[in-house]
Amino acid sequence: MITVRPSAARGHSNIGWLDARFSFSFADYHDPAHMGFGPLRVINEDHIAAGAGFGEHGHADMEIVSYVIAGAMAHRDSMGNATVIRPGEIQRMTAGTGVRHAEMNPSATEPIHSLQIWITPDRRGLEPGYEQVALPPPVPGGLTLLAARERSPGAVVIHQDAALYRATPGVDAPIDVKIASGRRVWLQVVRGALAANGVALAAGDGAGVTGEIALRLDGDAELLVFDLP
Repeated sequence: MITVRPSAARGHSNIGWLDARFSFSFADYHDPAHMGFGPLRVINEDHIAAGAGFGEHGHADMEIVSYVIAGAMAHRDSMGNATVIRPGEIQRMTAGTGVRHAEMNPSATEPIHSLQIWITPDRRGLEPGYEQVALPPPVPGGLTLLAARERSPGAVVIHQDAALYRATPGVDAPIDVKIASGRRVWLQVVRGALAANGVALAAGDGAGVTGEIALRLDGDAELLVFDLP
């Protein structure tokens, strides 16, 4: 079964410097029917104005993954990391026992378009940690591992029985994804349009997949694929 979460049905907040869409309940947006999908707790699509951003604030007991679509995000945290995250990179911060960080747009002219993802870890009280890696260029028909529990070249580690992939189906380059027994999948379309087992999806749409053994992703798009317990 594929249950679509249309882009326009997501929660929405616009406070001027931040225009955000929430796939699941977050902050002042509360939707009992959309509290997460397994350990996937948050997918926020953020548009951050030039020179603005999230000042220093704290998190605990969450795996936070940042995926920048356009622009560049300056990251600084209480672990001593000070980096810039750009398109073609993936960042993971383990909040664990507690960490403070800030995410700002260093550009005076260009906005940021990004996805912030929260995954509930498999245990509380982890030591805080940080990783950022560069990804290979996307290719039509490509499926790239971005994050997983086990260490893998070119991917960050998340402390949960989950995996995150970037899928880039192209014209005449569909992608076939196998789904192990008892697993579920969340799809989040970054850009473009595609069909997932014949179900139409467009930019901003999400979809929860349960009870399927495989997915065919057919179209011209970029999307994130979450393999979840």
